Formats: sequence, C-alpha cells, structure tokens
Amino acid sequence: MESLLQKCLFGHYEIFDTLKNLYLNKKFPNKIILSGEKGIGKCTLAYHIINYILSLNEDHNYDTKYYKINSENKSFKLIKNKSNPNFNLIDVEDGKKNIDINQIRDLISNLNKSSFNEKPRFVLINNINLLNINSVNALLKVIEEPNDNINFILINSNKRVLPTLKSRCINFMISLSQNQVIEITNKIINQDIYNLLNKELINYYNTPGHLLKILNVSEEFEIDIKNLTLKDYLSLIIKNKLYKKDKKLTELTFSFIEIYFRNKININNIEILNFYTLFLKKIINAKIYNLDEESIFMEFEDRILNG
Repeated sequence: MESLLQKCLFGHYEIFDTLKNLYLNKKFPNKIILSGEKGIGKCTLAYHIINYILSLNEDHNYDTKYYKINSENKSFKLIKNKSNPNFNLIDVEDGKKNIDINQIRDLISNLNKSSFNEKPRFVLINNINLLNINSVNALLKVIEEPNDNINFILINSNKRVLPTLKSRCINFMISLSQNQVIEITNKIINQDIYNLLNKELINYYNTPGHLLKILNVSEEFEIDIKNLTLKDYLSLIIKNKLYKKDKKLTELTFSFIEIYFRNKININNIEILNFYTLFLKKIINAKIYNLDEESIFMEFEDRILNG
C-alpha cells in the first residue's frame, strides 16, 4: 500500500496522459502490463490512473493539472480502507514466496459477483513474475474473456513472464533517466539526495524506490551512508550480519554487490569477469530458490572485499 500513499505522481506524466486519453476516447485496454525496473513507480502510476478513472464523477476528483490524488475523494478512501467494490489488489502475502492459486480463485469469485455501480472495475496484480504456474493458468481463464467493464493492470519488474500471459496484454515499458530518478527522489524527500548519500551509492542503476529504501533501512540501522564508500557499506553490513535483521537489507546487499562488480569490471581482467559471472549466478539462484544468502555474502567478503 506504500504506492497508494504516494498521492503525487512524479514523472511518468506522458504515459499517464496516454492512458487517460485512451480512456476518454473509449479505447482503454482492459489488459495492461506495466513493465520496468523495481522501484521505478509502476504501482504508483497504476494507482493514479485507477483513481483518475474511478473519481471522475466524484467530489474532490483527481487533479490532472498537478497529477495528484485528492485524499478526500471517495474512491481513494475506500481503496485505502480495502473496501472499494471496484478495486481488487493481488500481491504476495506475508510469509509466502508466490501468489497462491487461492488468491486467484477468490478474485474470480469476487469478479463474478454483480457490480455495485456502473463504474469500471480494476484488478491490480503486483509482482506478476511471482504467479506460480497454477495461478497463471487460473488467471488466464478470467483474463482471456473478462466480464464487461473489468480492467486488469499487471505489474512486472522486468522479470520473465510466461508468454501465454504476456501475449494477452498490451505491454507499456516504463523508464526514467538517471536525472529523472534524482529529481523525483529529491521531490519525494524534499531535499537533495547527494546531501544524504555517498555518491558511490548513487548510480545509473538506481530507481527512486531503491534510493528511498537505502535511506529508510540505513536510518533504521544507524548506518552512516553519507561518509561510507560502497566497499565500506558492504563490509559493514556483511561483517555485522545486518542482512539477517531485515529482508530489505538483504535485497540492498545483493544489488550493491552487483553494482560493485560492474564498477570493477574490466574486459582485460579475466579474474574479475569470472568472479562476477559466478556471483551473479549465485545471487540469481538465491533469489529464485530462496536459498541462504549468508554463504554468498561471506564468500564475497573473503574473496572480493578482503581479497
């Protein structure tokens, strides 16, 4: 629900206007995939276009001039309270690795019920790469021929999606330049990110969500992210095993290891290239199969940071 609470849309104005105009011209696709890097603002964009459509005829409707959700509109309040009959959110439940088939079955049951009003109905599915094969098959049955006025918006963080699902949707690629990432982050935190983070922690691969996560986690664990280099940051986290205390810190550590290698890669240094290939494979396997990350971090510290 963090994306819902972001009532101002920063960036992505062109794609928002495209979707808005498609709706006004009665050409809005009822099956959409928003694809882009994790943390780039795909869910926030989805919430904004959904609120724009649902609040069109409400008091305090969506502010298209400033791309802002009015927290007083009825649709926003109902979605925030998880009681909007025109909105369904599907995401991985706490403690689960995948979107369970029972979540899709409950969704289908809900969609088969009569609408409470004449408004469009929206299904927002986050992390579609975490749909297991049974969930995908169940979803395909309802997404192929959705009931009238039902719209699906699927969120994909540049992961592999089954072709059977992807082929039934219109895919919109979402991206930001590095300057846009910094500008958006600065607007969200209302200050200059370079005053808070060591410049080595800011790079081409960041997204606003990634930078905000660094700030939040580092504040929680009292990490001096202004004066620590990337190498020092990784050493501190691994040596003190801070990644065991927060899953978000594990994700950050994986991403910083990848960035560390990218910064060190030299086509003339075969050893670094081999290390990078080895660790990248281990990181991917750890994420896919939910393997223990400690051995990867310890090996990285021993062979790379202290090597």
